[in-house]
Amino acid sequence: MGYMRRMSGLLGLRKSGDRRRARRYEAPRGCRILVIDDSKTVVKILSRMLSQNEYEPIAAGDAESGLQLARQYPPDLIFLDILLPGMNGFAALRRLRQDPATAKVPVIMISGDEQSMARMVLDRLGSDDFMKKPFGRADVFTRIEGLVRRGRLPARSKPSAFDWHAL
Repeated sequence: MGYMRRMSGLLGLRKSGDRRRARRYEAPRGCRILVIDDSKTVVKILSRMLSQNEYEPIAAGDAESGLQLARQYPPDLIFLDILLPGMNGFAALRRLRQDPATAKVPVIMISGDEQSMARMVLDRLGSDDFMKKPFGRADVFTRIEGLVRRGRLPARSKPSAFDWHAL
């Protein structure tokens, strides 16, 4: 057995094609995902990633608008920035959890600061996950997949076009 193969085995790494063959847990197509972030760049990038995966992103630039959109167009998932103008993400999360219409909607908090204190507060307020900025496509979809695996989001019934193993 070669050195690289042994190291890959020890580190839990697989062959490059294994990732494509592994079962993917995705939320259903058309899943409405609310993105609340004051950065237009973050909103644009995240919305593009989500729409490329056949989700329906809707966006708000502040917490107040986001809460209004959440009541008007009930989302299946919310990405919520912590640092927002006006009401911050902590207060918005608290309101989402208090409103019966949005209390059970999964929320992924976003921040450029990954302090353990912030994570503890988020856990106590009822955040489902945390994502640090800057983030990539893998970060976004790993979190969505985690919510599907835990039963917080329904699973996509048919395999995606990229799920070669299920075809």
